[in-house]
Amino acid sequence: MGVTCVCQVPVAEGKSVQQTVDMLHKKLEQLGAVKQGSFCVDCETYHATGNSSSQPSKLLYVMHNSETPLSCLALFEGGPCLIADANFDVLMVKLKSHFQNAKGHKVESRGSRYRYCDFLIKVGAVTMSSSARGISVEVEYCPCVVPGDCWNLMKEFMQSFLGPSVPELPSVFAAKPEGLFAPTDCIDTMTQYLELFNKLRKLQIPGTNVR
Repeated sequence: MGVTCVCQVPVAEGKSVQQTVDMLHKKLEQLGAVKQGSFCVDCETYHATGNSSSQPSKLLYVMHNSETPLSCLALFEGGPCLIADANFDVLMVKLKSHFQNAKGHKVESRGSRYRYCDFLIKVGAVTMSSSARGISVEVEYCPCVVPGDCWNLMKEFMQSFLGPSVPELPSVFAAKPEGLFAPTDCIDTMTQYLELFNKLRKLQIPGTNVR
């Protein structure tokens, strides 16, 4: 896995989520990017139950990525996190007396994968309860694992199809120690998706129900 940036792209004025996604696809294809299948990232939210403390209980997020179908990621609000195999979902069912699934709060980003030279690009429509909430774009620079060594190159590439919507360096990378070999991993990517999902949960975009 290379260095990966996940960002939100605003819906174009007067367009729907799907129409904006189609516009991004067209821009990528004009650059010479080749479509290579589809992807899906989803997130289920769980509340800890039976908490007698006056402190509010932390949320637990269980996330899946089609790029790693045999594993999933479990992140407690504010940390820690762990990588588990796909049977972790079965375990959560057995732990229902301790963790309650927040019904109707499942968020997912689903869309197409594109390859352009050393870049892997994924453009997805983010939905919650069949309602479109926004657009996610994931860009991975595959040959590198150190963000500081390739961020300027990634930013230049993203500008070619995102224009002014290019994000700043993701906070998960800014937190990595300087001067040390601190490679990226799948937790960095999923943490970015979680931040995006939590932001989009609060938004209501009129007239964008997924057909």
